[in-house]
Amino acid sequence: MQGVDPGESSILAESGLNMQAVFNLSELTPEMRAAIDAVAATTGYRQLLLFAHGGRRMWQAVAGYLSGEHPIDRFSVDTVTRYFDEENPVSRYQLLYPQQPVHLPLQQLGKLAGWHHASPFRIGVNGRWGSWFAYRAVVLADTIFTPTLAMDDPSPCLHCPEKVCLSACPVVSAGSEIPLDACMDERLKSGSLCAGSCLARTACPVMRGECYDDEQIAYHYGLSLATIRKHSEAAPDPEWL
Repeated sequence: MQGVDPGESSILAESGLNMQAVFNLSELTPEMRAAIDAVAATTGYRQLLLFAHGGRRMWQAVAGYLSGEHPIDRFSVDTVTRYFDEENPVSRYQLLYPQQPVHLPLQQLGKLAGWHHASPFRIGVNGRWGSWFAYRAVVLADTIFTPTLAMDDPSPCLHCPEKVCLSACPVVSAGSEIPLDACMDERLKSGSLCAGSCLARTACPVMRGECYDDEQIAYHYGLSLATIRKHSEAAPDPEWL
């Protein structure tokens, strides 16, 4: 018996995991299949499901989880678990991300789904959510859902000649991409306007109405700043943003 398609799930919609993609394992690129095989046994599974949030809905739903460590990860795991337990109870599944400490090429999966286009401020962007989305869960499942058609919209950056994100960034001097090392150095400066936000990201005009509210921005950028401080010689994980 087939369960509820992710795109029709009330649990996912109400929880703000409002971006879903279904891939047949057999149709993934060899490189992607190798990356998955490196972290999990895929025997008995047919599909890979990718879940993300777009806009503000998830932040509104996650309020009761904000104490303790990794609240958004816990919320995402609980939501996906509820989705399977209540809407797909006969499906066998295995959470790969974020529950297990594995590295998966999330941005590459996002590109396969058509969600991720590179931006000058180094965060994925698309025409539906702008840069205001993030990957939250990856699941192996024995489901037989119809694979998701990738979003085929071109990068919105191609139609943005003004590149206001670059002009808003205090560390850009030349080129078409914000230098990562300079970005981190700027965020660590006392009194920096970049410490608790990203001037380039908030200046981006693409789907500005989906921008996180101030509390959500402060939360995510507080996490990334703490990571930079702890590992000052390493790059922050853009998926924390």
